[in-house]
Amino acid sequence: MNLLYSFNQITLLHLRVFFVVFTLSVANACFAQSSISVPMDRTAELACSSLQGILVPSAAIGLATQGASIQSAEFISANSPDNHNGEFCKVIGAIHPFTNNAPDIIFEVNLPSNWNGKSLQMGGGGLNGTLVTGLGPHIKQADTEANPLARAYVTLGSDSGHQSDGGFDGSFFLNDEALRNFGHEQIKKTHDVAMFLVNARYGVSPSYNYFIGGSQGGHEAFDAVQRYPDDYDGVVAGYPAHNLVMLHLSANHFAKALFANAERSWISPAKVTAFTTAVYATCDALDDAEDGIISNIAACIQATADFKRFGPENPIRCVGGADTGNNCLSDVQIEALNLIDTPFDLGFSVYPDDEGNSIYPKWTPYEGSTFVDGGFPNLGAQGPGQALQFGPGNATPKYAIAQDLTLDTINDFDPRRYAGRIGELAHLISANSVNLDRYQAKGGKLLFFHGRADDFIPVYSSIQYYERLQARYEPEVLADFVKFYTIPGMGHISGVFNARISLLSILDNWVAAGQEPGELVAVDANPETAGRTRPVCEYPQWPRYQGRGDINDAASFTCVNP
Repeated sequence: MNLLYSFNQITLLHLRVFFVVFTLSVANACFAQSSISVPMDRTAELACSSLQGILVPSAAIGLATQGASIQSAEFISANSPDNHNGEFCKVIGAIHPFTNNAPDIIFEVNLPSNWNGKSLQMGGGGLNGTLVTGLGPHIKQADTEANPLARAYVTLGSDSGHQSDGGFDGSFFLNDEALRNFGHEQIKKTHDVAMFLVNARYGVSPSYNYFIGGSQGGHEAFDAVQRYPDDYDGVVAGYPAHNLVMLHLSANHFAKALFANAERSWISPAKVTAFTTAVYATCDALDDAEDGIISNIAACIQATADFKRFGPENPIRCVGGADTGNNCLSDVQIEALNLIDTPFDLGFSVYPDDEGNSIYPKWTPYEGSTFVDGGFPNLGAQGPGQALQFGPGNATPKYAIAQDLTLDTINDFDPRRYAGRIGELAHLISANSVNLDRYQAKGGKLLFFHGRADDFIPVYSSIQYYERLQARYEPEVLADFVKFYTIPGMGHISGVFNARISLLSILDNWVAAGQEPGELVAVDANPETAGRTRPVCEYPQWPRYQGRGDINDAASFTCVNP
């Protein structure tokens, strides 16, 4: 009896889905033949309302779930209050976990009435936990550009399979399925549900599927390329947190450096200002343009070599190395900066069956870091416990690695005690493989970039990944499907050069029109320097002022090799 009941339920479900798809296809066909008898706005509204309450069967999703349900399908007219995206259908739903104690994945799919035949999935940030609606701009999009949805892309996103108030609440790591969803599975599950809805609404699949994300969203973009290459045609990954486990272990190492010496290693905001002012005074003009941006990184590293020393040659060192005021650094504070300027060696292998390694690249204290990015202090406003790196450096060791809520991650956490668990997590929640063979073979394109003044994720993490790609692929092969850029002055959220780039247009032109991106142009969004432009050079090149022309115009700069 139970078996018969289940069979009948599945049969009814499939019939209902077929009826919805058939009804929408007929409606669309009728509109195409007679726009007089079936006005477009009414057709779109009916198509949207038909999605209300439908069930997405688990068979339509490529990973284990109990299917998905639509919670709401709301028709948004072009003239609705506060709507700048044109006419669309806003679908919100839940993907139900395979294990009953895991949270749902809450998703949103936006279906424009004048669809361009393409989709854009958007990534999250931090540890996720809030819904990525797809209603707003993509990462680093200029204010003058229309949002992707307004440009007639189907847009989609999710909360990655847990709900939180933001920040670095890692408690969801204690649930295995929630951890896997965050790590990578939610990307595939959300994509597959969206494709089901696209087919239900329009009767066809997208001609091109894109993914754009930054930070954790950049990690998710790497997952799209590495784990689910068949689902995507083009991907943009900004400042990616792809090597996530090692990033958070390095963050823990970073935080420990600030807590050292009974917290005397912590550097106050006043001292940060004195230090960064000295670095910029030393390095700003090395690119032949005194514009507040350090572009000639190689020359800056040489010029600030004395800043790392413990003698009178160091212009920022307090006399005798003691902490004598806000205009200098003590020896233990210089020692802390030197530690975070050094690659973090975990001391054991994390990727035994991958090309990755267990040495995480250094941060950039002597190369233009401001230690305040988007309002977040990276050295802590009132003490080391407020430093940005303390958050992820505490959450992942406590909840994901040790799974011990009482763990003091500054004083009592030793990664060597958890080598097995760290290796397991690296495969679950990191995206560090350079085996992109399937993605390359299908003709997929990857564009990724990183700011040279990023205080959240060091630029050398992306450089390390790109150099590993260079070791795997021949130059002409790599150049055909991967482009990597570094941007001087750009931070994680803001930066002294707050870059804005037409990423979606560049990606779409590359994938759909075969227009290969070369040197790009970024616009500064900082209010005091709004509108100035700079070339965005392919790594390892950097933009050098030619010595003539408007210093605020990208045309006055040339991309040069180090």
